[in-house]
Amino acid sequence: MSSNNKKRVFSGVQPTGSLHLGNYLGAIKNFVNLQNDFDCLYCIVDLHAITVWQNPVNLRANILDVASAYLACGIDPKKSIIFVQSSVPHHVELSWIFNCISRIGWLNRMTQFKEKAGKNKEKVSAGLYIYPNLMAADILLYLADLVPVGDDQKQHLELTRDIAQKFNNDYSEFGGKDFFPIPEPLILDESSRVMSLRDGTKKMSKSETSSMTRIELKDENDLIIKKISKAKTDAFPIPESIDELGNRPEVKNLLNIFSSLSEVPVLNILNNYAGKQFSDFKKDLSDLLIARLEPIRNELIRIEGDNVYLRDVLEDGAIRANEKSERNIKEMLAEDVANINK
Repeated sequence: MSSNNKKRVFSGVQPTGSLHLGNYLGAIKNFVNLQNDFDCLYCIVDLHAITVWQNPVNLRANILDVASAYLACGIDPKKSIIFVQSSVPHHVELSWIFNCISRIGWLNRMTQFKEKAGKNKEKVSAGLYIYPNLMAADILLYLADLVPVGDDQKQHLELTRDIAQKFNNDYSEFGGKDFFPIPEPLILDESSRVMSLRDGTKKMSKSETSSMTRIELKDENDLIIKKISKAKTDAFPIPESIDELGNRPEVKNLLNIFSSLSEVPVLNILNNYAGKQFSDFKKDLSDLLIARLEPIRNELIRIEGDNVYLRDVLEDGAIRANEKSERNIKEMLAEDVANINK
């Protein structure tokens, strides 16, 4: 809980490439909605990005791209703290402490590591294996109460909760009892999970070779129309019920995108389009995407041309984040008490 009695929210986005519709609907759109009711910290998690090799020049550019997207989508730096993870050294300090709290068995159960490492587990970086501990440090460093998560991130938040509980228990007799709040998930609506335009079983991703699998925030209107017109569907008409979407992942994905952008339930959308072919639906979806994304794209272009403003926002965010983290880490390490006793 923050000093203004608002619950505190922490979340972040990796700077690993051009941001796309999945980043917007799955994260940033929700960040914007939360900032009026909560004390929000929104991080650009560059330390997570380097668990796999990154070109340093590209990484620096990607950091500014994420900051631009935060601002262009509507995150207000006066209401929320926007900062780069590596500009606050206490993230690394606390993550090492959590390396010593977390258990190997807990990390072995992390399914995302298994997916990312694939068959090359012996060759991936140790950072990829222990990065859930850094994620826990990101959240708990600011004593966050709430974390926006999708289905694929619930396991990492559970680990964060386990680490917080173990720390509190291990150090309860030394003043650590209930030091860390046990963060609760803010579960995102299923429609906010955006899948590939070419394969409805895979998340929309920056890492896919073909840009036709995703709508990027910088895509021009004609390119949005082209990508949606070529988005994979199937030979059957649009169904009448949600139950009929079970084995039609690409159709479900496009309907979820429409629902999330329009804030209209999927069932209502089905009522409007049931029995129709996809040509009319795809035209309307393209129009909706353009209406929502064109203002963001224009603002992105404007902000990206003002590096002084971008750096000012990030520097101010770093100062505010460091103030909060410094206070919490000192209390955790009981440095204030040690100084009094000197």
